[in-house]
Amino acid sequence: MKVLLVDNGSLEPAVVLALREVARRLAQRVGRPIFPVSLAHSDKIPAAALGGVAAQCVESFLREELERADPCERVCGDERAGEAGKREFVIVPFFIGPSRAVTRALPKLIDTLRGEFPHLRVRIAPVLHAAGDDTLARILADRVHRVLSEIGKAEKTPVLSGEPETGGRVRVALVDHGSPAREVTAVRDEVAAQLAALLSGDTRVAEVAACSMERRPGADYAFNEPLLETQLAREQWRDSAGGRPLIIVAQLFLLPGRHAGPSGDIAQICARAAEAAGVDAVLASVRTVQTEPLATHPLIVELLAQRFAAVR
Repeated sequence: MKVLLVDNGSLEPAVVLALREVARRLAQRVGRPIFPVSLAHSDKIPAAALGGVAAQCVESFLREELERADPCERVCGDERAGEAGKREFVIVPFFIGPSRAVTRALPKLIDTLRGEFPHLRVRIAPVLHAAGDDTLARILADRVHRVLSEIGKAEKTPVLSGEPETGGRVRVALVDHGSPAREVTAVRDEVAAQLAALLSGDTRVAEVAACSMERRPGADYAFNEPLLETQLAREQWRDSAGGRPLIIVAQLFLLPGRHAGPSGDIAQICARAAEAAGVDAVLASVRTVQTEPLATHPLIVELLAQRFAAVR
């Protein structure tokens, strides 16, 4: 049995390298090799940008493994050859919620391969978030507290020191990508509610709100609202009786890259919001601060290990 850690895929080398690091840590945790692969896109990145090791996608990885096992299986149809070529795989999705990549694309791909390799067996582990599990919210709360601690030390500002008389100036926007699947947005909303509960005892935090980076047009996808840019533009999020507020953008993203990276889409939305408010660019990082993606947090590997254990 081989175990695959599967993400959606990206054209950004940083995403593939980060996925490999998570796979390495997970392999240490569970005591067996973990193969980092993507659903799509990543195999287009030049190997030179990935330390000389090309990225692989799920279909090519499985096909190569199955063909290497027994090339006779497809040709002769011999039952003994089929048994010899039988291969088992476990896919551990590196996805926060039940996106269509996991619920539709992966099963469809596996069914297609099974048409060529009838003895293929694949088990798909649960996604990271499970109803009632607050692990992701605890990671985000830790990220928020780290931002408050680091900026408070650097700026020596009362708003970040936890002094009761100047508390309540910090607002937290929990942002995900935005999904066409209601089930994924429901995960975002549950994690936001859990985060709000975890931060409720911190006098510095006035509010936690869930929002999306983007959404598809049309009323059918209005469940993704509000958008991050809308949330950042709200008057009560810009004003504070006690002084200049701080907005922490808690990124419900696993990996860096085009969206959650240092110069990604979310950073650009925050920069545009700062410009619209007339905030000097030098101070924009104090006004709006992004938390880092979740993949580097130790609890992510623990969560992945639990999901793997559920199907092993």
